[in-house]
Amino acid sequence: MRVTIAEELLLLAHNEKEGRQLINSIQLDPALAGAILAELAVNGRVELTEKKLTVKDPTPLGDAELDATLARIVADGKDRTPSWWVQRLQSHKLRHRLLERLADAGVLTEERGKVLGIFPTRRWPEAQPGVEADIRERISAVLAGAEPDPRTGVLIAITKVVGLTRKIFPNASKERVKEITEGAWAAEAVAKTIAAINAGVVITTTVTVVAIS
Repeated sequence: MRVTIAEELLLLAHNEKEGRQLINSIQLDPALAGAILAELAVNGRVELTEKKLTVKDPTPLGDAELDATLARIVADGKDRTPSWWVQRLQSHKLRHRLLERLADAGVLTEERGKVLGIFPTRRWPEAQPGVEADIRERISAVLAGAEPDPRTGVLIAITKVVGLTRKIFPNASKERVKEITEGAWAAEAVAKTIAAINAGVVITTTVTVVAIS
């Protein structure tokens, strides 16, 4: 099935069998918002630099989450940075909507429970392991030297900036990961997208950590 970059990130960020998050929500939520913006950029709807997000084409893509974000950006109509949008878009609600969408599609299973018999919990073990397996195979090929496509390059860059790459691909070459995340292989537009998204996720994560400290 076709999944968005944000949904690919979610699958990688959860343990396949137990459905637990591998990184904390302070890291994951901004990364998901960044992945949404990156998907719009890869599909030619917006253009990103570290200082500005510009709408290039307001035509919907046919995906409810992506189209709602695009419509929100168009309606805002102001010059904003990608970092500003990452901060505004990131939330546990976005994460839960995407998890529920994957569950509705039969990719994940939702399991509800309670900690200490009081605090509700939700876990998301995989129901269709083949979906994540395909994502991992694509990333593994790139990490082994294959030419990245824009989607895979962006996904690897986001996993690195939130500390997920080493958890899911512990034997990956640091030099190869750095090469991909710096965007040297990519066209200028993709390289700018990677830089802008990485900066936006880092800024938002830092602001959140400081706010709750």
